[in-house]
Amino acid sequence: MSERGAYARAGVDQGAAEEAVSRLLGALAAGARSPSRQVDLPGHYASVIRIDERTGIALSTDGVGTKLLLAEQMQRYDTVGIDCVAMNVNDVICVGAEPVAMLDYLAVERAVPEICEQIGRGLARGAERAGIEIPGGELAQLGGLINGFDIAGACFGLVELDAIVDGSAIEPGDAILGLPSSGLHSNGYTLARRALEAVPLEDERLGRPLGEVLLEPTEIYVPAVLALVRSGVEVRGLAHITSGGLANLLRLRAPVGYEIDQPLPPHPVFALIAELGSVPEEEMFEVFNMGCGFCCVVAPGDEDAALDVLRGHYPDARRVGGATERAGEVHRA
Repeated sequence: MSERGAYARAGVDQGAAEEAVSRLLGALAAGARSPSRQVDLPGHYASVIRIDERTGIALSTDGVGTKLLLAEQMQRYDTVGIDCVAMNVNDVICVGAEPVAMLDYLAVERAVPEICEQIGRGLARGAERAGIEIPGGELAQLGGLINGFDIAGACFGLVELDAIVDGSAIEPGDAILGLPSSGLHSNGYTLARRALEAVPLEDERLGRPLGEVLLEPTEIYVPAVLALVRSGVEVRGLAHITSGGLANLLRLRAPVGYEIDQPLPPHPVFALIAELGSVPEEEMFEVFNMGCGFCCVVAPGDEDAALDVLRGHYPDARRVGGATERAGEVHRA
């Protein structure tokens, strides 16, 4: 691989982003409330605030990223609301919380009623799939500041403090169960768009128009994961596989590593990106979900029972690997 990876050449420097987040968190910590209501979950997918001695509110915020540029290019806005909901609720369930509500923030160059209506329809469909409400939000007209539009959300969920899933119970030998993704989801689009820029959105080499493949909404894993959490199976870790790929497993708390020896099959669109963008396999797995959008970690004795629950929602769910003693490392066999 070249000194600068394909993603950096496309305009996204992940190293700089990590440092920027670190500095932002450092600045926030300097002004933190004391004593804090936060549950100690550094680096996890969602934050939890104690409401009382038993209950916590799980919080997450996220957007859709440059996938929005494809929506603008295709003049189709009815799916990005689903993406917005998915990126938020999928993070909240990673601590074992039940998502309850989300607020949306829509920033536009100028308000176009027809476009806003399409976005709203997507938000409503996403909320229905996730079993949440969207009781309000904000529409900001920011002409001169932005060109086009941006959408983000903030999700709120409920979790019993003694039922938080933070990954600390994971042990070497535990099973990693993978749930299939619906495609690219909402990560890596800067690289994907650059790799595929010469391919017309009407191209059907993947079995349907490329534009439709790229706008496929992010999968919402809430029903399956809540069913697993409520099944009686001891769920030791939950990971939403977004930017960073399967290395996102390292956000879980246990001092273990992970071996991925039976990965889920990647969607054909990933092979096309790798080929046309000359992106090495290693970087593809660093940037994209590569066919696995969510992971659940359970004890070996619970693997069959957990798969029975998950396959009620995703027939192709399966064991993709296991936890190892090599702390801080993710290996693909």
